[in-house]
Amino acid sequence: MKNMRRYWAHFKEIQKKIGLIGACKYAVKRLKNKGFSPSSLSVKTDVIGFYDFIYAAQFGEVHEDGYANVINWVIPDFGIGSGGHLNIFRVVKKLEEKGFICRINIDGRTHFTSGEEARKCIRENFFLIDAEVGIGRDELRPASATFATGWTTAYTVRDFVGSGKKYYFVQDFEPFFSAPGSDYVFAEETYKFGFKGITAGDWLAEKLSSEYGMETVPFRFSYDRELYMPHRKRDLEKKRVFFYARPPTTRRAFELGLLTLSLVHKQDSSIDFILAGWDLSGYEIPFPYLNCGVLSLNELPDLYSQCDIALVLSFTNLSLLPLETMACNCAVVSNKGANVEWLLNDNVVKFSDSTPEALSDVIIDLIQDEKALNQLKKNGLAFAQSTDWDREVNKIADTISKDLSR
Repeated sequence: MKNMRRYWAHFKEIQKKIGLIGACKYAVKRLKNKGFSPSSLSVKTDVIGFYDFIYAAQFGEVHEDGYANVINWVIPDFGIGSGGHLNIFRVVKKLEEKGFICRINIDGRTHFTSGEEARKCIRENFFLIDAEVGIGRDELRPASATFATGWTTAYTVRDFVGSGKKYYFVQDFEPFFSAPGSDYVFAEETYKFGFKGITAGDWLAEKLSSEYGMETVPFRFSYDRELYMPHRKRDLEKKRVFFYARPPTTRRAFELGLLTLSLVHKQDSSIDFILAGWDLSGYEIPFPYLNCGVLSLNELPDLYSQCDIALVLSFTNLSLLPLETMACNCAVVSNKGANVEWLLNDNVVKFSDSTPEALSDVIIDLIQDEKALNQLKKNGLAFAQSTDWDREVNKIADTISKDLSR
């Protein structure tokens, strides 16, 4: 029984990172290779083996001329629906359209059995990239530039000798993903490796520059115009509040959101609540709600369009969700903070202190003031439409081109 608990705990840990399907494939692969045992799946029981990438160990062929405009992207394992990987693959695709040759390398453990299987997954579920996909350090080849995309991959890029320039595609402050301790320190150390940071927004750019001395180039967010747009609402009389409810993602404040919605329900029981991001059937939630679970990207625009307000909580860097919901004509309520306000402002979002009482009051006030709610929707839609992924990727492309021409 103890071994089964250890097995299940590690399975849930993997599921958080790469999704249910990916975790199942990973488990099957491990079981085929080593049989059913906690040591084969609870990889952190072998601490030295799990963290062996921390030790400095140079590898790869030394970079030479002849790799102009070739960019390596070293990424962690991924599953369908990963927002961080969506951004990486979007940038890869747009850089390819600008004439760069991109290659993707999956670093560390993966549930994919081959690079071609991973490439097929990317092309079917994210973007139609041209990039080749390799797995592991042995398949990382020389390039004019190499991007780390997460703290574990930064150690691999640090040790790789086959790159002319080295960059760090930073989408969040990853030490915050762990309690202060080993993982926190390991993640924080990567900001001192001397890479140029291409950061998701100004908050990260300023934080990494001022606290770690990194040279940073920020880009801003946009949304997929072909996907996110207003749909006709089915019931204009009914008020609906959406909440991105994902318990495993601590930084999205699942508990604070539920406490907030509970107070909203007590004040106005006619409001419908729509929760998506995780299967919540095992939770005791004391108000009626629609449990949407994990949805595909194609299902989200219609869902957002059925809602009047999206409660979006972010306690590390901002996600793409505010712009995506705004683009579907849904007003946004958010917590205050520099990590949010680098992009959003109080003309397009209703900000609140991070307490259930304050957040619920803001939601109720908007529901009761139809004119203010409609104006916020209008402002948010216009703001989302003013953003542009091509413009933002141009900043990244220009930075790389200037660096490689020196």
